[in-house]
Amino acid sequence: MTAKCDELSASLSNIMTLKSQKPTYVVGHLNPDTDAICAAIGQAEYLRASEGVDAMAIRCGDIPSRVAWVLEQAGIEAPPLVSDVRTTAELICEKDYVAVREGDTFLSVYRAMQNSEVKSVPVVSDDNEIRGILQFTDLMQLLMPPSIDTGYNVKTVHASPQKILETLDGELAGADLPDQDVEEELIMFVGASSERTVGDSLARVKNDGLSNKQIVICGDRPKMQETAVDHGVRLLVVTGGSQVDAEVCKAAREKGVIVILSKYDTATTVQLVRCSRVVKNALGDEFLCVEATEAVSDIRKRLSAARQDLFPVVKIKARSGARKLVGVFRKSALVDPPRTRLVLVDHNEYSQAVRGVEEAEVVEVIDHHRLGGNVVSREPIRFLNEPVGSSSTLVARKFRYLGVPLSRGVAMCLCAGLISDTLNLTSPTTTDLDRDMLAWLCDIAGVQAEKFTHDFFASGSLLLKGTVDELIGTDRKEFNESGKFISISQVEEMSLEKFDERCDEMVDSLKKLSENKGYDLALLAVTDITKHHSRIVAVGDPKIIDVLPFENSSDYVLEASGVVSRKKQIFPAVCRAIQDAAATSIEVV
Repeated sequence: MTAKCDELSASLSNIMTLKSQKPTYVVGHLNPDTDAICAAIGQAEYLRASEGVDAMAIRCGDIPSRVAWVLEQAGIEAPPLVSDVRTTAELICEKDYVAVREGDTFLSVYRAMQNSEVKSVPVVSDDNEIRGILQFTDLMQLLMPPSIDTGYNVKTVHASPQKILETLDGELAGADLPDQDVEEELIMFVGASSERTVGDSLARVKNDGLSNKQIVICGDRPKMQETAVDHGVRLLVVTGGSQVDAEVCKAAREKGVIVILSKYDTATTVQLVRCSRVVKNALGDEFLCVEATEAVSDIRKRLSAARQDLFPVVKIKARSGARKLVGVFRKSALVDPPRTRLVLVDHNEYSQAVRGVEEAEVVEVIDHHRLGGNVVSREPIRFLNEPVGSSSTLVARKFRYLGVPLSRGVAMCLCAGLISDTLNLTSPTTTDLDRDMLAWLCDIAGVQAEKFTHDFFASGSLLLKGTVDELIGTDRKEFNESGKFISISQVEEMSLEKFDERCDEMVDSLKKLSENKGYDLALLAVTDITKHHSRIVAVGDPKIIDVLPFENSSDYVLEASGVVSRKKQIFPAVCRAIQDAAATSIEVV
């Protein structure tokens, strides 16, 4: 039997979601740079050490090669990759659920429902694959025989001899059970009438050629037992704890009649025989289940109109397509699901944040960029935004000023974040606080700033070893400014020797990115940190590019002497160029 299960598109299986909502997650921006990842690591340790918060650093982009080097030097594992923080089906489902096996009998299912006080249960295979949903009302309907019938259907039950013996907790006599535990269609006859009436009824079934499908249930009535065996019925069930004469048992073995001795009275035995049916042969062919990574906001509307109340949550195996049950939830769980607690570092704009941030609970922001976002909260939050060289500087100050112990490994990470964003205190964004914090961090980390800076930047030249996608995407930010959609990427290098060699592929890749994303302007700044000089690849609106305050070197390339900071030099220049281009257009009109 094939169950119908709502599944997500294949692309959704690549989305990495949270496994729990218990920690407070600290996360940097999309396409994270060194400062974003290292500040998140530092803030998570600060929250754990100073406030006892169960905090965990995560990332929403790949680990740049230089960050990988820093983490290796610091002996710290990379934060796990999470590309979606929305509340998912897996996060709201009950992991401690009641489930039944497809080979279980109705009786065991009924007892499970009664003991756990539930009205619906998922049905699974021995390998925990979902097979269906069974509701208490369905169970009752399946156990009740049709109300009106002129033939045998009113007395028909579906069960295997093995399951009947098991349900009755009976004693086997007569013929052996069949080798295969296969459910059979049996015509149930209760021997409660006179011997003549019983005899006539058995004879009629025999004449119809159906004795081998008949199950006779009677008490301590030897004559009736003999008649049933003589007619060659499929099963003889003797109730009330009565025994069967040895000669009857011998005849039963010769005739192939299975005899079961039941300790229960006849009425109870009849009901238990009906309850011997196994679940798998009674499941419907349609039910709804939800993939574990599907967001609650996506499934709420779709499931609200469903008659089903209990929804299985599954993980689908890539190769086999098997749907493994991980939990269940009810419709009530969709009303006000818990939200993920987030601390944002090194950004304050939703356009730069991890997917699903709008549905999360942002409890704190630590940043050193402009206020240009739309972060909102239900309650007041801590918001730290200062004009310093890096977010790592602000995190380090928390440790120092409040006397919170800082481990050597995390101090090294914060060193890297600070050095990366300020180019070892040479960027125009550098402040006295950056200088003070770097000296303090280097002392704890046991590193010398100049050597650490050289080793850090030498550890990962994207211009020399990186793919064009890494060049453009490793540290890329999106902005909306005066109605213009902008992308600005930046990589820092010890030398621009390989720039000309790779220029054409950088231009082509920027053009494709701009077309796919709909950017009005896309820039890639490749910065020589030793000479404090950037070469900027620019594609997009020529009216904006033409008024940028940089020297045109060649098609698509601008020379920017002394320019090293995206935040303080490149982005402000772009904003002015957008305004100048707009003003020129108005004058022309």
